[in-house]
Amino acid sequence: MEDTRQTGTLALTRVEQVMQALRERIASRALAAGARVPSIRMMSEQIGVSKSTVVEAYERLVAEGTLIARRGSGFFVAGHALPGAHGTPGAGAYGTYGAFAARGPMGAPGPRLDREIDPLWLTRQSLETDARALRPGCGWLPASWLPQDAVRRALRAIARDPHAQLTDYATPLGLPALRQQLAWRLAQHGVEAAPEQIVLTDGGSQALDLLCRFLLEPSDTVVVDDPCYFNFQALLRVHRVNVVSVPYTPTGPDLAAFERVLAEHRPRLYVTNSAIHNPTGATLAPAVAHRLLKLAEQHNLLIVEDDIFADFETDPAPRLAAFDGLARVVAIGSFSKTMTAAARCGYIAARADWIEPLVDLKLSVSFGNGELAADLVQRLLVDGTYRRYLDGLRAKLADAMGETLRRLAAAGVTAWTRPQAGMLVWAQLPDGLDAARVAREALAQGVVLAPGNVFSVSRGAGSFLRFNVSQCNRPKVYETLQRAMERAVEAKAEPV
Repeated sequence: MEDTRQTGTLALTRVEQVMQALRERIASRALAAGARVPSIRMMSEQIGVSKSTVVEAYERLVAEGTLIARRGSGFFVAGHALPGAHGTPGAGAYGTYGAFAARGPMGAPGPRLDREIDPLWLTRQSLETDARALRPGCGWLPASWLPQDAVRRALRAIARDPHAQLTDYATPLGLPALRQQLAWRLAQHGVEAAPEQIVLTDGGSQALDLLCRFLLEPSDTVVVDDPCYFNFQALLRVHRVNVVSVPYTPTGPDLAAFERVLAEHRPRLYVTNSAIHNPTGATLAPAVAHRLLKLAEQHNLLIVEDDIFADFETDPAPRLAAFDGLARVVAIGSFSKTMTAAARCGYIAARADWIEPLVDLKLSVSFGNGELAADLVQRLLVDGTYRRYLDGLRAKLADAMGETLRRLAAAGVTAWTRPQAGMLVWAQLPDGLDAARVAREALAQGVVLAPGNVFSVSRGAGSFLRFNVSQCNRPKVYETLQRAMERAVEAKAEPV
């Protein structure tokens, strides 16, 4: 393993040390735009590293735009000297890009407190805030909870396997061995789908996007739950469809309201989670599932059932796709939430006569899916690693759920229902506090919360927050929540 040295709180590899040394010289203007940097031999001697280390560092700096390489001449600082390079007003010594590149990797931007809270606000804040920020409002597990060592072992095994496909396109449907495994896994939930009825995708979002392209036309109407997963709203808006919502209850959608929406709006599609609903953590009841499918049949409604949280379950919930036999229900899922989000691997399970046009559509917009990601997932599924990991993960989540519910209750925050499994809690703030205001106050203190109206088409969840119990195990989460609520109370009391 490459030697590292401590710099502040970060351990730099020798390659990174060389990169940092060059950046510092450029930032201090010891090396101006267009200047030749020390030769590989000279830099090796100056810093005390091997020539190969310097070569790799220089190549990385070229890739990020800090340096440029000139064949036969060496490496030079990127950019051109502009007015201002010698102390006069202007762009400085680094040119348009050089000044930016000389500062090294871009630091995490500050939180956008002025942005309107919309369905993509939460994603942006969760992905863009500083790595040290706490994210009780995000929708994924901490990296330390995921099977990183198992993923590394599987990647090494793939690299050593002479038969592994590392450079070519995948087959149109996707890796056959993984589709066979997925068919078996779906059968455990009562969903009968042959491998030929399963199409692999690059994650669950691509699966839903393909189905929207396949099933919808602009101005069609789509029903979602209220609240629902915020990215359903964002993606449906991209497809320029009308979105209507139905209130969700602890046992599923409000059937009376659902029937009224079907009669009034004549929607084409309903998009939902039935097992571990996002954001509420609720579970669909069998009686509600049966009645829902009858209404769908009466009104010629198609259903997309997003089953991305299936592997968190301890006791399997009813599946609409199982009751329906994939006649008017399409099942989608992925392994982003439970295995790795870095290897995008999802799937669509649909009726047989839809598969060929879906595959044609997939090829037209992406020319296939990632074979390497599919191979990685397949190996972790078949060798028992994933099953053993899930056993421990479910127990860990159950403990975290109990602790989070206890801490929220102590803070005066009321859980809407107690989820049977998973990582999501939907909870209401006391005294009708504005969750968006509380979230902004918390974000300013480095804690990302998930305000309820991000998930609500009707904007009727203004006092709710979604909590991810796996991300709530730090005292600062509750301390910040308490302070943010106090400030929201003070703001509410101020005269207008």
